[in-house]
Parts: sequence; structure tokens; C-alpha cells
Amino acid sequence: MTYSAGYGDPESGGPATAWRDGWPVYDRSGTVCVIGAGPSGLTAMKNLKEHGFGVDCYERDTSVGGAWNWRHDRSPVYASTHLISSKPFSQFPDFPMPDSWPDYPKHTQVLEYLEHYADHFDLRPHIWFGTEVVKVEPAEGERWDVTTRSTGGYGGERIHRYAAVVIANGHNWSPKRPEYEGLEDFKGEVIHAAQFKDAAQLRNKKVLVIGAGNTGCDIAVEAAQQAARCWHSTRRGYWYTPKYTLGRPADQVNDLMLWLRLPLRARQFLAHRTLKSTVGDLTRFGLPQPDHKIYETHTIVNSQLVYYLGHGAVSPVPDVARFHRNSVELKGGEVIEPDLVVLATGYHPSFEFIDGSLLGVDASGRPRLAMHAFPKRQPTLAVAGLLQPDSGLFPLVHWQMVAFARMLRVREAAPAKAVAVQRKLEAELDRRWTTAKVKDSTRHWFEISHTTYLKAIQRLLDELGLEGAK
Repeated sequence: MTYSAGYGDPESGGPATAWRDGWPVYDRSGTVCVIGAGPSGLTAMKNLKEHGFGVDCYERDTSVGGAWNWRHDRSPVYASTHLISSKPFSQFPDFPMPDSWPDYPKHTQVLEYLEHYADHFDLRPHIWFGTEVVKVEPAEGERWDVTTRSTGGYGGERIHRYAAVVIANGHNWSPKRPEYEGLEDFKGEVIHAAQFKDAAQLRNKKVLVIGAGNTGCDIAVEAAQQAARCWHSTRRGYWYTPKYTLGRPADQVNDLMLWLRLPLRARQFLAHRTLKSTVGDLTRFGLPQPDHKIYETHTIVNSQLVYYLGHGAVSPVPDVARFHRNSVELKGGEVIEPDLVVLATGYHPSFEFIDGSLLGVDASGRPRLAMHAFPKRQPTLAVAGLLQPDSGLFPLVHWQMVAFARMLRVREAAPAKAVAVQRKLEAELDRRWTTAKVKDSTRHWFEISHTTYLKAIQRLLDELGLEGAK
């Protein structure tokens, strides 16, 4: 592995400067460790580099892209995956996607984009592929000891000491599997959506899809075209928005309303009227009536589900009551006999390599982080990309990492200011960055309005001032 001048090679490490539990610790001085080379890890590296930091990135797989590289065993991406946010809101602010690309790029294009991003900003020389992080532990002076090992089964563990750590391992890779009575005795096939890769898995089967998120709706649409029969089970009613509204991508229309500073109630009124005239009343197809106003849960962005509901290719059914040996009983008493059950039930945020108390993880598994990124009393630690926005994620993570890089610089140039900014951040630890009354469920732990969040980052950058500028 070749490293850029001035940064060095963490594998050689030089002489050990400390010992931990009988293992040598190699000091990487002012270098920052980034965990993961997906979109969040790449933009963390890029912005830290631009602020003058050395960067070591550890990626357990063999290439960049993270979740968008569907060949990786932890990727939730499947063959038909496209972005649900349109191109202008999906691209990094300093690296636009090609003008020739469609409004909603396919996953292969997103991976290509991330590969070009890594090459353009010369990030690959700083990435250790095939290397996983085993443990992250606090060290003296608010530094961090990071233990790594090869995923290829060769070499032992190594410990390096870093000035700061960015956790960018993603939050859509650890499947959330609900417990159902009788599930262990069911003789049909049961998979989580994380195991779904291609429509061929559904072909000519009777399929039950459980879950009404965007992934569940996508798989139901696939099953409508490939399966012998498709049932779609949902627990509650949701708002289903088409990808295009008034001739434009829906998120662009929503952003226009935000730009015009329309109050939430006005936006909800307009959205309800628009959906009524375009999508219509979906209860006539058998879907539950939403028990909340739009924007109080993450809307389902799917133009095809209504089409297949209207053609009878998808049969809406209520939540599962219990499994039997050869059948599934639904709430209400109906019994169906699927060959394949797909659990599109989401993911848990998982940080296996660090003590959860350092991230404020509560009994439910939810981390308590200021702005969903900055842990309490840990000014040299950040979590990148732990957001569920109403628009694209990449620009938000970019500005998260600009803020973190400047916070690290302010710690050097103006320590008293850094402490004041950290305390102010922590005072808003439990703030929700949206004006809507969002449902309290695991699916909405990290729900934000992108405009509200970006304004908060801008205030943070203003408070950091010139001391944090690159």
C-alpha cells in the first residue's frame, strides 16, 4: 500500500510508543481514523484531508462504495435499486453527478460515482481494504486506540493510536428481525430483505412481503411482476408519494415549498391535496388509512405500487398474527400459504467495535448523539451519516464532516472556544431536527428535515469561526 507523502504507512507503525493489554500500540500522531469506505467514510476522508489531517481508513471489504456495492455481503442493495432522492439532492456539493444521468440514478451508477469521487480526491492511497476494526477504545489525551485485523485470515491484530475517529460503518446492514409466534416451525422459506438480491428469487413463488418501507414496497412491486402471487403485509397506514409531482421529482417540489418558507401546516395541506388528486384514496385497494399527517413518518416514494395494486397483482393484507407449519395467519383471522416470506423490516444501527456507552446507546439500542453525529463528552469522536432525511444523504454527510474537521482544528487553535461549542452541542442532545411531530419508532430515530439540519450545521460553522477554517 502506497501512502501520500507526509502521512506514512500504519502497517509499519514504527516503534511502539505504548502498550495496551500486553499489545504494542503504534502512535499515528495527529492522524484521524475513518471506519468504512462507503459514501460517509469517503466524504469524511476528503474533508479531513482538505483541513490538513492525515487519514487512515479501514474498510472490511475489498473496494469502496459500502452499501452501494451490492457485491459486498453486508449491502442491502438489490438489482433494481435506484435512488429515491433526485440527482441534485443526492450528489456531493463539490462533485456533481453527470448531466446525462437520469433524475433517479441506478445503484450501479451510484457506485460508479463513488468510485470516481474516491479517485478524483485521491482517497484510495489512504484506505486499507480487507481490514476490519475490532475495537475502538479511549486513550489518554482524548485520543483513541483502534484495533484492526485482516478479513482475509492472515496476520494478527494491530493497535494504532489516533487523534480522532470517525465511525462511518453505515446503519443499514444489521437486519432487524421481528419475533412471531411459530416462526421457527414454519416450513416455508424466510429471508430478510438484506438477503434479497434479484427478482429471480421470487419467480413463480407465492410471496408474502412484510413491511411497508421503501424496500418492502420495491420488493412487492418486483413480486407483482415475477411471483405467482404477492401479499403485502403492513402494520399501519403510510403516505405513498409518486417519484414525480407537478412534472418534477417530488423532493424538488417539496424543497421549493421549504424554500418559500411555507409553514408545516401549509405544506401538509398542499401535499394532502396533491396526493388526493394524483394517488387518490388508497384505502379502496385495502391499504390502511394513515393515522398521522404527512411528514410525520418517512413517506414511501414509489410510483409503481399503486399501479400493481390497481391491477390486482399485489394483495394488501394486515399484520401477521402468527406462523403455522405450512401457513401464515394474519390479524383478522385470514390464513395464507406463502412459499417465501420476505422480512422487509428494516435495520438496527450497530457499532460492534465500541462500547455503546461512549455513543450514549440506551436500552433500546438507540445512540444519543448531538445532531445525530456528535457523542456527549467525546469531542474527538463522530458518527457520520446516521440520518434519515427527507432528501438525499450525501450532501448532509459532507457538511457534517466539514463541521467535525473544523471542530478538531478549533481544539488546536482556540481550546476554550472548542469547549464552549461542544457544551452548546450537548445541550441539544435530544433535539429532533424536524418541525413535524414524527412517530416514535425505530424507523424514525434519525428522521430529519434537510433544511432544518443544514441551517443547524451553518450555525455551528459560524460559531466555530475562522479558527476552524481550512
